[in-house]
Amino acid sequence: MKPKVKARLQQGFLWLVAVAFFLPVLWLFLAAFKTASQILAIPPRWIFRPTWQGLTYMASHQAFWSHAVNSVVISLSAVVIAIVVSFVAAYSFSRFRLRGTNFMMFVLLSIRMVPGAAVVVPMYLMYTALGWINSYPGIILFYAMFSIPFSVWILKGFIDGVSPRFDEAAQSDGASRLHVMFRIVLPQVLPGIVAAFIFNTIFVWNEFLFDFIIGGNQVATIPVALASGLYTSQGIDWQYIASLTFVYTLPLMVVIYFFQKYLLVGMTFGTVRGEV
Repeated sequence: MKPKVKARLQQGFLWLVAVAFFLPVLWLFLAAFKTASQILAIPPRWIFRPTWQGLTYMASHQAFWSHAVNSVVISLSAVVIAIVVSFVAAYSFSRFRLRGTNFMMFVLLSIRMVPGAAVVVPMYLMYTALGWINSYPGIILFYAMFSIPFSVWILKGFIDGVSPRFDEAAQSDGASRLHVMFRIVLPQVLPGIVAAFIFNTIFVWNEFLFDFIIGGNQVATIPVALASGLYTSQGIDWQYIASLTFVYTLPLMVVIYFFQKYLLVGMTFGTVRGEV
């Protein structure tokens, strides 16, 4: 078989796999612009007149706006705190190579690998004792804590790629350590900052379990709204689910599309920085 033919067959197969995985998402996106009867039509109606009825119904749904605001506020607050702490920690690990640094980095990443179901009960008991259940500071600090380990790994890879001579040159001119960190090193690792920010935002934006258990009505996010608004007295509310899924998924898809090169850099921990 000719190389060109083989390459086209491989590309065609990959496209088929991608389309197969994307079809459920496409169905939900199209359902957001259908009426309730059109959503449940058999066979599915791919050609129809779009309507804003579903999105209007979603916007008028009880507590939708509070869930949307909670998702934005909690995600951005937790990720910003995590990025700041992670940058300082990654700089320390990179520049001050203490004995056991590699082991500490391993332990740090191992914390992120622990399944959520394994720690949900201890976290609930601890949050109950501290009185942090159903509070913004509690849920924001929790997501920041879970976002820090992976961020430290990403940012350390980038900071390792910045020569320590920049630090030495700046300090020889009288610059403080904070000046070196935030005015010399930080601008050179911005792709890593963006990558860590996007990865952690995706995690916090999609997280359901801990917000459902240690959160509450006051801090409930859109994933919790999807679960709590799934059923009505007439069965599954597909129109609400489809419209909310569309509004919930679209921002992340747009962000990932425009910043996908930073995600590639983040997944390789800075080893392909030249791609940015």
